[in-house]
Amino acid sequence: MKQSYLEYAMSVIIGRALPDVRDGLKPVHRRSLYAMQQVRNDWNKPYKKSARIVGDVMGKYHPHGDSAIYDTIVRMAQPFSLRYMLVDGQGNFGSVDGDSPAAMRYTEIRMRKIAHQMLADLEKETVDFIPNYDETLEEPSVLPTKFPALLVNGSSGIAVGMTTNIPPHNIKEVIAALNQLIDNPLMGIEDLMEYIPGPDFPTYGHIYGTKGIAEAYNNGRGIITLRAKVEVEVNQKSGQETIIVTELPYQVNKAKLVEKIAELMRDKIITGASFVRDESDRDGMRIAIGLKRDQINEVVINQLYKHTNMQTSFGIILLAIVNNRPQLLTLKEILNHFIEHRRNVIIRRTRFDLRKAEERAHILEGLKIALDHLDEVVALIRASHSPEEAKNGLISTFNLSAIQAQAILDMRLQRLTGLEREKIISEYDALLKDIAWYNEILSSDEVVRGLIKDELTELDEEFGDKRRTIIVESTAEISIEDLIAQEDMVVTVTRSGYIKRNPITLYSSQHRGGKGKTAMGTKSDDFVEHLFVASTHATFLFITNFGKVYQSKVYELPMAGRSSLGKAIVNLLNFDEGEKLATVLTVDEFVENKYVVMATKKGRVKKTDLMAYSRRRSGGLIGVKLAEGDELIVARITDGNMNIFLGSEGGKVIRFHEGDVRATARGSMGVRGMRIDQSVKVVGMEVLGPEDTLLTVTENGYGKRSSIEDYRTQTRGGKGVFSIKTSKRNGKMVSLLLVDENDELMMVTDKGKLIRTSIKGINVISRNTQGVKLINLSPGEKLIGIARLPEEEDQPGEDDQKDINLEDLSVDKENGDGEAIDS
Repeated sequence: MKQSYLEYAMSVIIGRALPDVRDGLKPVHRRSLYAMQQVRNDWNKPYKKSARIVGDVMGKYHPHGDSAIYDTIVRMAQPFSLRYMLVDGQGNFGSVDGDSPAAMRYTEIRMRKIAHQMLADLEKETVDFIPNYDETLEEPSVLPTKFPALLVNGSSGIAVGMTTNIPPHNIKEVIAALNQLIDNPLMGIEDLMEYIPGPDFPTYGHIYGTKGIAEAYNNGRGIITLRAKVEVEVNQKSGQETIIVTELPYQVNKAKLVEKIAELMRDKIITGASFVRDESDRDGMRIAIGLKRDQINEVVINQLYKHTNMQTSFGIILLAIVNNRPQLLTLKEILNHFIEHRRNVIIRRTRFDLRKAEERAHILEGLKIALDHLDEVVALIRASHSPEEAKNGLISTFNLSAIQAQAILDMRLQRLTGLEREKIISEYDALLKDIAWYNEILSSDEVVRGLIKDELTELDEEFGDKRRTIIVESTAEISIEDLIAQEDMVVTVTRSGYIKRNPITLYSSQHRGGKGKTAMGTKSDDFVEHLFVASTHATFLFITNFGKVYQSKVYELPMAGRSSLGKAIVNLLNFDEGEKLATVLTVDEFVENKYVVMATKKGRVKKTDLMAYSRRRSGGLIGVKLAEGDELIVARITDGNMNIFLGSEGGKVIRFHEGDVRATARGSMGVRGMRIDQSVKVVGMEVLGPEDTLLTVTENGYGKRSSIEDYRTQTRGGKGVFSIKTSKRNGKMVSLLLVDENDELMMVTDKGKLIRTSIKGINVISRNTQGVKLINLSPGEKLIGIARLPEEEDQPGEDDQKDINLEDLSVDKENGDGEAIDS
């Protein structure tokens, strides 16, 4: 099996999937072109049926099935597949939309003029011929191509254990580089890249970034980014903008691209587009994507690049067959192999021409001798009884060779005229000059290099054209973040996993004890569980009860109306079964000397460097290792020198210095932060900044502020001190928050009700008291969370009672509990 598999693998590598470095062709391409030449299917001759050519190729040289051969011929005739087509097709040969070509019995083909340059001088013993598959015919092992087809047209193929993917290039640029390399063999790849800046695809488009090109040319492997060409048209009457796509990356299916854009619009992934349609015609490609009013076209264009094949990656692998072995090559090696191939072709062609010229000159020398002794020759022939006797007589009498004597016997009488005699002499003199030239070629490598350059220059003049693909030095991407206005957002999350954001300015400020207003519609078995506030430009670290950390920008979160649930968070983050959001951290910038401190419901705390979470991964990062039955409840960002407050359901709070918790890796468990009873759990954690009071609230809507000085610093792991009484009136403590006089407070209940009030309205009283009422709750309603809100200078004061409908700024006429009042 090992031997058989190795033989099969080598057969695929050498005989089917990989191109030869000399002519850039796989066997099936080479055999197809050779078969077309054999039946004189030339560029200036009538077309022949494709089935005729396919039959010849399959029957004589390539017994691998007609579909493989026809697919090869079709690709060589497609203007969007090959940079310089080798086959001239008549009929339906497919389209950039992925349409299949017509059957081979309907289409007709012939070679293009440039294909003849690959077969030129084939009859002059320039390359070796090998037996075909059944050893009844011979085929060329390689074509004596005049241009480097491996680079010019590229190649792609998957063999056994290896693959090649060589992009096409511009023939003028490649020829210019070859001419320079011939003159200066010590040129480096950087010097060559001045002439070959990068690939040149038949479908135009843009290449973004040159790093991948340089890597591929230097190492044989590299990845480049391809982008479609887009323009923005503006309707002069309506002012509506339309994105127009006129060029696509190489090998992108236009019909599937349009379908993909439509799907993204349907799924609300691209929300700024109103329509997409294919307006392509015989004049060229044109995909129109209409923009909604007030949309920023750069944002939609970036979304199209991100989510569709309008931006693709092309992995360059410069792998080819060199001396019957697969080899990864650099740009210079490919060019040098072609130059060496052309040198061998020219030398073998010259030797062939020299031999033929010498053979002809030898015959002409004999004819010249015969003409100089015409009467004697005629007499000798007339006196001979047989051709053999005449031949031997000529050889012995005039010291001729057998070939010369036979040529004299075969000479027609008209050659004895004076004009014909002059032609023989002129031809002989010309042959002597040719022989001298051929000998000069064979004796001088410099002359050979000059011939290679001359032939390349002729090709450049006849087939050279302008570059199609534009190369952009850097991606110069427009940052979507720069196009998003900075404003604070209220992000709400329900227990069943719905998330949305709304501007903070749309919430009203009320006195302490107010009834609040509904900020989110809820289902009967759902309620708002979390509320966070952050700028649109901030990065959110979504930390779950499983201790995993996900990442998102605030502006990427869905905006929804006041009565809307929002969007299911599972559509945004890849949560596991049972995983719920615990908290969100706002990160303006990932920097050193910042830490993420986490707390679990069993009282453990864990500190990790903020930079450990800077990498974004769709499946989330492990933030903390949890013991069985434990959950992460809260996390905060610190500077390494803060005090940490932990609070439990029983109303107790412990304060200890952050230095008591050493920083550990993401996957560690952390240390004990607060000692609690088995039946009690930790409900919150805060880190001490410039704030001067600690706010604690209970589930029945009561709360209080107490001075920080009331809480002495302890060693972590203690039980703490009472902060608020957990009486029947108050219920359990649900949250704690560090605040100062200028803060605004947002409170949320399990019925989805929000109230915003000023901290100034809550008096500072001693700890271990019951506190005051913060919000009027309906029977069975519970307070579940609080958040501190930043207040802008131009925000309405605490006495303002203006309500704003979050859905569409229309007035909500209802005036019941928890509803908006007439504004």
